[in-house]
Amino acid sequence: MLKEKIGYGLGDMASSMFWKIFSYYLPFFYSNIFGLSLVDAGVLVLVTRIWDAVSDPMMGVAADRTHTRWGKYRPYLLWVAVPFSVAGILLFTTPDWSYGAKLIWAYVTYILMMSVYTGINVPYGAMLGVITDDPRQKTVFSSFRMLFAYAGSFVALAAWEPLCSFFADAAGADLRSSWQYAMCVVAAACLVLFLLCFRLTRERVETRSTVSIGSDFRALMGNRPWWLLIGAALSFNLFNTVRGATVAYFFADVIGFDANIYLFSLSILFYSGLFLSIGEVANMAGVALTVPIAARLGKKTTFIAVNAALAVLSVAFFFVPVTPGGYWAMLGLQVIISVLTGIMSPLVWSMYADVSDYAELRHNTASTGLIFSSSSMAQKFGGAIGGAAVLWLLDACGYVARSADQAGMAIAQPESAVSCLWLLMSLIPAGVALLAIAAVWAYPLTTARMGEIVAALKARRMVVVTDADARQKIDYATES
Repeated sequence: MLKEKIGYGLGDMASSMFWKIFSYYLPFFYSNIFGLSLVDAGVLVLVTRIWDAVSDPMMGVAADRTHTRWGKYRPYLLWVAVPFSVAGILLFTTPDWSYGAKLIWAYVTYILMMSVYTGINVPYGAMLGVITDDPRQKTVFSSFRMLFAYAGSFVALAAWEPLCSFFADAAGADLRSSWQYAMCVVAAACLVLFLLCFRLTRERVETRSTVSIGSDFRALMGNRPWWLLIGAALSFNLFNTVRGATVAYFFADVIGFDANIYLFSLSILFYSGLFLSIGEVANMAGVALTVPIAARLGKKTTFIAVNAALAVLSVAFFFVPVTPGGYWAMLGLQVIISVLTGIMSPLVWSMYADVSDYAELRHNTASTGLIFSSSSMAQKFGGAIGGAAVLWLLDACGYVARSADQAGMAIAQPESAVSCLWLLMSLIPAGVALLAIAAVWAYPLTTARMGEIVAALKARRMVVVTDADARQKIDYATES
């Protein structure tokens, strides 16, 4: 079972390597390297991610009705792994074309990437509902998933800037080509990880939808826990996206390119990759805490407590000075915030598995893929709104974008832009965390209620299996 948990985790390790680079570096890439204006880049991020979010339920419905010898959801890991990697490379390719042609290229490649991401990530997420029917084991699998996801994010974020520098310096590539070559390395790693995930996992819980697609959607629209969790998950992902998409700008224009922190006699460059990658390590620590904390407090209470702490810590970040001592305080707050977001990630996926069980019991519909696609939808809506909002707010505040030749140079930003960057790293995320608390406050699937749901489902599934066996015996006797 340990091998399978590791195998399941490798799938999100691959997805997260791409997702974190998209979330944290793609806005900066479009505005400072690819050459788009902040307004055009913001519209691009919003439009493509809204399409991506809307396509998720369609993919969920298709996956729910897929039947192969490998299962319903697992085959997509095999089928989509290669297109996923190729699309990522195309996304970070900068053609030497006119501005209008480049803008069209950006739309085509971004929509392609997000469509392929949906094609592999929605079925992967839905696998959690059919690997096991034990709610505690679902949380354990979800924790392995997020542990490997953050490990992949750490590797990608820690290696991204050194990879770009390597190809720019050692290989002699220009800045645009160096970003493309760096993505080639990440894409190759993701391909291997997805294939290993397919090889090491199995689907054990057989579910079959007995109602129409329209009935599935009607049941989903009437699923109150789903609506509440969608609002909470969207807010949580908005929190992560706003902070993450701001970091590259914050370090370039508030901290600077030559800031250092001192550890004993060592001088260490304090840059965005270090800040983000240390956060990913802290995320992994948070994932390890999810199971014992959720088992003790319950999932709903844990969700509320973590978001309350995130709000307080985000406000504290606003008051940190830009000094060598302040850099350590920023890093300390990043570690604590990241531990808390690490607790949240597997918790949310496990809560979606509970919502899926609730839907099966109440509406008699096996819509696991549709339920889990909604989690991906919330994640992408949060990313769309957060990524676009960061770019539009910076434009409104007078932020001066760099050209490709100025990517590593300091530029004097107006005070309004600097103030906006501080708000995007602190008070705005704090407000979003409070929205997440408000959304989940009325969530009804407590630990006691889930115990009742699981027991009822086990009894129902046992009756279905018994009836099926009886019918098979009657058919065999008739044929004889």
